[in-house]
Amino acid sequence: QVQLVESGGGLVQAGGSLRLSCAASGHIRSYAMAWFRQAPRKEREFVSGISRSGGEAYADSVKGRFTISRDNDKDLVFLQMTSLKPEDTAVYYCAGRNRPFVSLSLSEYGSWGQGTQVTVSS
Repeated sequence: QVQLVESGGGLVQAGGSLRLSCAASGHIRSYAMAWFRQAPRKEREFVSGISRSGGEAYADSVKGRFTISRDNDKDLVFLQMTSLKPEDTAVYYCAGRNRPFVSLSLSEYGSWGQGTQVTVSS
């Protein structure tokens, strides 16, 4: 399994934007990649995923505001977040699974990053 490292989190006002990055220690071309998040006192939840072939999936709560992308040549995954809301505040985790398709289930992912904090102030 590849090692993943997230970056790009921070403090932003409501309505603002952030771009999260996920750098992999190895090649992710064969991986489906995803972003999950965990808010205080809540379970970790699926945010967005991108399949091996580039197909995208989003949670309803972020659809139209977040965009996932990948750069297989550089082994990077991105999450562009716009129109941020206070309820988007959470630790955001990058995850990977060596399968073609995205899964909404945490247990299907064998690679995880340490997370990056996103805080949206009202």
